[in-house]
Amino acid sequence: MSTHRIEFPGTAFTPVELPDLASLPLHLTVLDSPVLFGCRSGLCGTCLIEVEAIAGDALEPPDAAERDALEIYAPGNPRARLACQLTLSTDVRIRKIESA
Repeated sequence: MSTHRIEFPGTAFTPVELPDLASLPLHLTVLDSPVLFGCRSGLCGTCLIEVEAIAGDALEPPDAAERDALEIYAPGNPRARLACQLTLSTDVRIRKIESA
């Protein structure tokens, strides 16, 4: 089974390795990442992040419901995602977007 690396630049959290197609809310906790999860369904915006593929591989784009939420929580930010909706398919860097 292949794994993917998640890095958390600008934090004290060490990178983690997760299985291919991992659902982040099932694997990330306050002990191993700066990402917090609220509703886990893409509605609350608690897990708003900026994500960047490390190796240049493309991430699966957000679906229509996530795009609608991102227009509210992070308008104009092309790297914004809801971590609860992201399926891990490549190595990534994640930065928590703090709400205003």
